[in-house]
Amino acid sequence: MKPARSFARSQLQGLLRVMALILVVVAYVTQPMLGWHGSRDAADVDAGRLQRDVETLSMKFAPRNASHPERLDAVADYIREQLVAAGGRVDDQDVPADGRTYRNVIARFGPDGGERLVVGAHYDTAGSTPGADDNASGVAGLLEIARLLGAAPPATCVELVAYTLEEPPHFRTPRMGSAVHASALKAQGVEVRAMIALEMIGYFTDAEGSQGSPAPLLGLLYPSQGNFVAVVGNIGTGLLVRRIKGAMQATTELPVHSLNAPGALPGVDFSDHLNYWKAGYPAVMVTDTAFYRNANYHTVRDTAETLDYGRMAQVVQGVHAAILELAEP
Repeated sequence: MKPARSFARSQLQGLLRVMALILVVVAYVTQPMLGWHGSRDAADVDAGRLQRDVETLSMKFAPRNASHPERLDAVADYIREQLVAAGGRVDDQDVPADGRTYRNVIARFGPDGGERLVVGAHYDTAGSTPGADDNASGVAGLLEIARLLGAAPPATCVELVAYTLEEPPHFRTPRMGSAVHASALKAQGVEVRAMIALEMIGYFTDAEGSQGSPAPLLGLLYPSQGNFVAVVGNIGTGLLVRRIKGAMQATTELPVHSLNAPGALPGVDFSDHLNYWKAGYPAVMVTDTAFYRNANYHTVRDTAETLDYGRMAQVVQGVHAAILELAEP
């Protein structure tokens, strides 16, 4: 009987090791954090102003695609005006593509020199869509963060960047505005402490079954309602994701979930943070999960009235808190 008991014990130990490994993987992928909600003062974010910026971008400046360079130039002018008014030190960065010159708009807050935090959002759209969630919401959030940083400058230089040419046909090419920006930082030897991409932060719904997932098994780990914001990183950004998630959860009552997964998982690298990974910088995406939730994605139905500006304001409050956390000396 001893060999049988020894075999059973070995089998049980093996099962326990597998279960322990699964728990470790799940914990790393989802970064669970309990008891963090609402323990930190949130910045005063104006939901009405977020709505006005989204309406301006998605209505006055639509469409905002590469085939309308004059429209993108007008959008860049609007963004520049808002960043200057917020107190940023503002520059343009040329982005050449297809014989034309487009531009990123960059605003710096806090001290010059030293390490840098980068927060960015693309202002172009896919085709002729209004692009309210994708990505006027991200740009509106960026402008509101600029106003907050202008009123109370951070301890570390924060560079806010409005990117051009994120959408096809330039997506995943060196012509992306974020690719040009990340490459320039690398060439200049700039140390980037972290990069945060704001990619669709305005669509929320409490409808059961409204939240999709890039993989069936992941659907078991996340809510079935699209009423949360997500912090998404690759395998190497676990600690950064956890820090950002913690700061966001401590600031608002909005549910914050996170995912650390390989970039090959559909959606994980579908924004400007991709180019900072390529440059060797730690980067994450903050998102409402785009097409995994919002059926208006890349359609003419992506309009300003479909967004939830109250919850969008909470996203901005959380990201601002994360910036201040990361900016600490």
